[in-house]
Amino acid sequence: MIRHSTMRRAVRLAACVSAASLGALAGVGTYTFVYAEGASYLTNDPAACANCHVMQAHYDGWSRGSHHAVATCNDCHTPHDLLGKYTVKGLNGWNHSLAFTTGRFHEPIQITEMNRRVTESACRYCHADIVHAIDARPGAEPISCIRCHRDVGHKH
Repeated sequence: MIRHSTMRRAVRLAACVSAASLGALAGVGTYTFVYAEGASYLTNDPAACANCHVMQAHYDGWSRGSHHAVATCNDCHTPHDLLGKYTVKGLNGWNHSLAFTTGRFHEPIQITEMNRRVTESACRYCHADIVHAIDARPGAEPISCIRCHRDVGHKH
C-alpha cells in the first residue's frame, strides 16, 4: 500500500515537472517570437529582413538594386514552391535566431552553401531563357550566376 502511494506521488511530481517545463518553454518561445517580430518573417515584406541590424546594408542595397521593382527577398532567397519556401524560411529562422541569440555569427553576414544553391536556383528560375542559352553549349558545365553577377540583388 505504501509502495503504491509513493509511486502515485512520483508520477504526479513527474507530471508537474513536465508541465512546468513545457509551460516555461512555451512562454519563453512565445516571448522570443513576439520580441523578435517573428510573424513579420512569415510575410513577403522585404523590410522584415532588415529587423536584424546585420541585414540593413543588404536591404539598403536591394532598395537601390536592379531587382527592387521586380523581386522581394523571398523571390531570390527561397524556393518557388510553398513547402520549399516555408521549409527554408523555418530553417533559416531557426539558424538566424540561434546565431543572433548566442552572438555566434560572421559579420558581415555570409551566405551558406544551402542558401547559395537556393539563390542560384531562383536566378535560373526567373531567367530560364537566358540561362538555357548559356548552358546549351555542348559539353559545358553550368556557370554559376554569381560568378559574374555577385552583387546584382544588393547593389552597394
